[in-house]
Amino acid sequence: MTPKDVLALCKSKDVKLVDVKFCDFLGTWQHFTMPLRELEEEVFEEGLGFDGSSIRGWKSIEASDMVLILDPKTAILDPFPAVPTLSIVADAVDPLTKEPYSRDPRNIARKADAYLKQTGIADTAFFGPEAEFFIFDDIRYDQTSHSGFYYIDSNEGIWNSGREELPNLGNKLRHKEGYFPVAPADTQIDIRNDMIMVMKDCGLRVEREHHEVATAGQAEIDLRFNDLVAMADDMMLYKYIVKNVAKKHNKTVTFMPKPLFGDNGSGMHVHQSLWKKGKPLFAGNEYAGLSQMALHYIGGILKHAKALCAICNPTVNSYKRLTPGFEAPVNLAYSSRNRSASIRIPTYSPSPKAKRIEYRPPDPAANPYLAFSALLMAGLDGIQNRIDPGDPLDKNIYELPPAELKKVPSVPGSLAESCDHLAKDHEFLLKGDVFTEDVIETWIEMKRKEQDQIRLRPHPYEFHMYYDC
Repeated sequence: MTPKDVLALCKSKDVKLVDVKFCDFLGTWQHFTMPLRELEEEVFEEGLGFDGSSIRGWKSIEASDMVLILDPKTAILDPFPAVPTLSIVADAVDPLTKEPYSRDPRNIARKADAYLKQTGIADTAFFGPEAEFFIFDDIRYDQTSHSGFYYIDSNEGIWNSGREELPNLGNKLRHKEGYFPVAPADTQIDIRNDMIMVMKDCGLRVEREHHEVATAGQAEIDLRFNDLVAMADDMMLYKYIVKNVAKKHNKTVTFMPKPLFGDNGSGMHVHQSLWKKGKPLFAGNEYAGLSQMALHYIGGILKHAKALCAICNPTVNSYKRLTPGFEAPVNLAYSSRNRSASIRIPTYSPSPKAKRIEYRPPDPAANPYLAFSALLMAGLDGIQNRIDPGDPLDKNIYELPPAELKKVPSVPGSLAESCDHLAKDHEFLLKGDVFTEDVIETWIEMKRKEQDQIRLRPHPYEFHMYYDC
């Protein structure tokens, strides 16, 4: 779509307002809205100014002026405002030089895609994330100097099996039994179907939706794979749609990795493959029908996996999901069909076009632009340096004897530990100027501050454990 096409769309749909969206450093969409008359063809070239110092992790106040350049290919009709509104995604640039801003996540993703082409290894990297989330009926939380609590509720939650509901009709999903019974146990078919219909209207290609393992409305909606930048754009739109459709149903959605104790957390398994001139490069005659290139790509991800966690599992809460002994894929191994390994090679289809790898540790709190870019850079490093991933592990890792399990490396146990690994291991991210030292340093600094915010506050369960000491 060109600027002229965008303006023609606005005219044909009687658009009154334009909503400009962009992604902040940590992965949240920001926006401002203007009357349609302000959108002229020149705006697409000249951009729109805004205060970059008010965006997390971006400019300081003495150099706050920035410009957003609208990307006409991202223009859609926003499905939620009452007034007909065009939604369009923008890239941040310097107002003087018009150079793309190094801390703009979308710019980092663009550079990763350009670097891939520059290497000559491939011309397209496809990503297909499987994001999980919870749909709750109520969420309350607070923290003061002398108190702290959270309270989650869901009409579907097993803890409400004895609640007076006048009448309580039962059908509360037990812990870890949400994958995936039919109605009436699955109470959220209509809301998920509403979500995918809105996604379809907005141009997203949905593969399927279903209830996930946990009680209390855990869900998954899978999008069809797309190239790196487009898939990250799709994931931002996906989150926007899911949260706003939930609100229309008087419910709330969270992509927080581990909101419930004693049940599954929410992951974002990321399927990946490389293509060149329309041909898949990951299909071959090696293990599980992979090519040698794919095995080296796996080797790169496994080598850098601990550093990748700081970007792909970017919250303190992420590591309450990534806990050894539970279902989350903490074991840094690869295997065909094996969901206990961090890298799985799906075998649903014999077609070379379907050959891909699935990296399972990431969670949906990740900034998709940064996560997909970092995974690509790790995989490319594996290809360039012919990194051997070792032997596959075709066993249920959860049932390995302790002596054998010790030999299998695992992901870090905390955000702080992941940041330590990223500080030591990020040269692979700097190739092609995709990530910069400034980006890495700023990311680590912000994440360490997040860790401190949790570390300094007493946890409610500490009173249960220690008040009588």
